[in-house]
Amino acid sequence: MRMRAARMLGCGLVATALCGGAPAQQQATFAMKSITPEAALRAAQAALQSCNRAGYQVAVAVSDRAGHPLVMLRDRLAGPHTPETAVNKAYTALTFRMDTLAFARATQATEASSGIRQLPRVVAIGGGLPIEAAGSLVGSIGVSGAPGGEADEACARAGVAVIKDDLEF
Repeated sequence: MRMRAARMLGCGLVATALCGGAPAQQQATFAMKSITPEAALRAAQAALQSCNRAGYQVAVAVSDRAGHPLVMLRDRLAGPHTPETAVNKAYTALTFRMDTLAFARATQATEASSGIRQLPRVVAIGGGLPIEAAGSLVGSIGVSGAPGGEADEACARAGVAVIKDDLEF
C-alpha cells in the first residue's frame, strides 16, 4: 500500500513538473482578432477601383481569419472564373501566410515543395495577400482578372492600403 502511494505521489510530481505547475487558472478558450465585414468591404472596393483605374475587369474577395469569404465583388465584364479564383487566392495567402507571388516562386516545379500546389483550392498565381494587424493574421485578400499576377497583386495591395491605419492596434 505504501509502495502504491509513493508511486502515485511520484507520478503526480512528474506531471506537475512537466505541465509547469497546477493548471488551476488555465483558460479553456482564447480570443482571436479577425477583419470585420466593414473593413473587408472597404478593402475590396478599393482594390476593385484600383484595377478599374488601370483598365482591368476583376473580381476581389476578402476572407476572415478562418478563411471564410466575407466579401466578393466582381466587375460586370470580369471573366466567369474570376470570383472563384479570387476567393482561392485569398485562401492560399491566408493558409500559407504569404503573398501568392512568393508562394508561386517557392512552389515551382523545381522546388521540393512543388507538390503542395496539388492541394484543393491552392492557387499559385500572384494576387493574394495575407492581411495582418499588429503581427497577427486577421484575414486575406485575393484579386483575379488583371493581365498577370503582378497586376492582380498591385490591386490587392491598394485594397489593403486603404484599411492599413485601421488595422494597426
